[in-house]
Amino acid sequence: MNKFIEMQSFRAVVNSGSFVKAADELGVSKAAVSRYVSDLESRLGVRLLQRTTRRLSLTEEGEIFNNRSRDILAELEEAENEISSRSSSVSGQIRVNAPVSFGIKYLAGLWGKFHDLYPNVTLDITLSDQLVDLLDDNFDIAIRISRLTDSSLISKKLSTTRMMLCASPSYLQKAGEPIQPMDLLEHQIIAYSYWSGGNEWRFDGPEGPQSIKIKPWINSNNGETCLAMALENEGIILQPSFLVEEYIAKKHLKEILPEYKSIELGIYAMYPSRKHVASKTRALVNFLSESLN
Repeated sequence: MNKFIEMQSFRAVVNSGSFVKAADELGVSKAAVSRYVSDLESRLGVRLLQRTTRRLSLTEEGEIFNNRSRDILAELEEAENEISSRSSSVSGQIRVNAPVSFGIKYLAGLWGKFHDLYPNVTLDITLSDQLVDLLDDNFDIAIRISRLTDSSLISKKLSTTRMMLCASPSYLQKAGEPIQPMDLLEHQIIAYSYWSGGNEWRFDGPEGPQSIKIKPWINSNNGETCLAMALENEGIILQPSFLVEEYIAKKHLKEILPEYKSIELGIYAMYPSRKHVASKTRALVNFLSESLN
């Protein structure tokens, strides 16, 4: 118990830059905070803080301990939040944004199960393939399918999907099957408007990375529309495996150029901050993680 209090006191001093401010934050006396930090340094046998009359600074050992203790305390907070999120007291509304096709195909069947576990929670689900701002649009969670870039948002990976190039057997019989990515320039392309690469499709093949600037005859902002057109023999699509795999298994579609791999995408639950996450939000993130893994 003392180790935890010592670590918590040390982190409070580092964050606030003052023993007095740390004491106010923790609700104890300045003398108590000073004693906890001194006891910590004595137990470790090193000085963690350089103290002068004007300022405090971390020693080299203090930097290392500060980084490790920050992670430990964050993990502890997350563990406590996870457990508390399972309690029957979880309640309130959760606003969720999710991609259209994934939301219909994979998430719609989960909402009732979540309600069975947390009957005091109400859900407001918005499906849109357009990127939303969680804070401006007042969403608690957004499900995003992407290659995650630096973000101020916190993410939890739920699953993965890979982009697959495919067309109907009837279309390929009529138009011929591409044997290399450059052959796509001679084909009817059905493109997804919100694709992050625009009209540039990238592949990793036997000769290394290749990039093709496609010339679609039609664009759509909805993956299901692209899929439906491919099933109607109207051309070639590049769509996520979660959307096309069942049609490939039934031979309604055929994967093209399987030796040329397109990118793999993560499926993430995004939320604004790790600190002070509402128990209802934490409960849903954990539920989705367990259900989709």
